[in-house]
Amino acid sequence: MPDLSYENEARSLGHTIICGIDEAGRGPLAGPVSVAAVILPVDFSLPGLDDSKKITAKKREYLFEQLTTDPQVQWAHCEADAPTIDAINILRATHHCMAAAAHALQKKYQLSIDYCLIDGLPVKNFPIPHQGIVKGDGKSLSIAAASIIAKVSRDRRMAEYAREFPQYGFDQHCGYGTKQHLHALHLHGPCRIHRRSFQPIAQLTLPFDS
Repeated sequence: MPDLSYENEARSLGHTIICGIDEAGRGPLAGPVSVAAVILPVDFSLPGLDDSKKITAKKREYLFEQLTTDPQVQWAHCEADAPTIDAINILRATHHCMAAAAHALQKKYQLSIDYCLIDGLPVKNFPIPHQGIVKGDGKSLSIAAASIIAKVSRDRRMAEYAREFPQYGFDQHCGYGTKQHLHALHLHGPCRIHRRSFQPIAQLTLPFDS
């Protein structure tokens, strides 16, 4: 289970405002990539808080509500849509969102983050001193909190798109390349939230469904 070891280590080095950052949705064929930045209070505890991929959707929703309604938890969320992902590639879009989420968090709470804990490898040219932690959402409580907010925010967005484009079943697979989704793509072609630079969408020749 994640804990505050990385946050406490950063504090021991003199950092005071420490932010966890994580993303959701790098792999799907449709929809945005979603990033959250979270600052937890010292000695924060929330039973069951873990990597969003390890827990059920119902538990994620519960944890999301606990995190986002706790006045001591400071958080912000950012997305990059499919056209942006197609224009600059998924890695750059994700990194841009990470920086944007940290900036939004600073602006929202009128503070200055002095250190970030980021899930994955270090991010080149990131504007704030940081540490990349591979599988950090299962190690750092701040990153785990960010993973919950990023994932639930994205799932809710995909549920909205499911109402706009019911033929794809976005509320069921959230844009991932499931058999159901691939079948719908071959029947209907891509819609405006599909990532047209991703395979197999890039190879489709069916008409654009706006």
